[in-house]
Amino acid sequence: MEYIVEKIGMSRTIGRVSTPVTLLKLVNVKVCEVRENGKAIVAYANGKTKNRAILGQQKKYSLSAEFNKFATMTVSNTEAGDQDVAPLSEAKILKVSFTTKGKGFQGVIKRHGFAGGPKSHGSRFHRRHGSIGNCEWPGRVQPGMKMAGQTGNEKVTVKNEIVSFDGDSGVIAVKGSVPGFNGAMGRVRIVK
Repeated sequence: MEYIVEKIGMSRTIGRVSTPVTLLKLVNVKVCEVRENGKAIVAYANGKTKNRAILGQQKKYSLSAEFNKFATMTVSNTEAGDQDVAPLSEAKILKVSFTTKGKGFQGVIKRHGFAGGPKSHGSRFHRRHGSIGNCEWPGRVQPGMKMAGQTGNEKVTVKNEIVSFDGDSGVIAVKGSVPGFNGAMGRVRIVK
């Protein structure tokens, strides 16, 4: 089963041993249509998005204006309505998927931790990556060469243990950190 969550932020448990936890809030999700293969079309609220395609889907499934995002995912429901969150109370481990923080175009020192060159005597090799290939063999740049480029803004999935789950407020506390900024929307999937 999958659930759509919003990252609240990090905290820690208080006790004999302090454990870092990330707080995730379950988003109110409506199951619109359940298919034969176990997948379902779900709708949830995410900001102000309004266009004709979304208005048509809201009319088709008789949804209010707040439900403006649609996704396909595995649910425990057998018919349309509110998503069932009961399986989360017995879950122990989750796979959490978020998009990492985007940091834009970065050089090799920040992106890959290169050391750089000497800082004095006009070397003209301070923060550059240096030579990237050999002129004889293979005569090209090999795939996977560490170079400057886009950093972050990619989907990352991590496995986390559930520390606590509050069914009334819909807040899940998972052990450790998860990628993404506070307020980001992501998915959690029950592993066991």
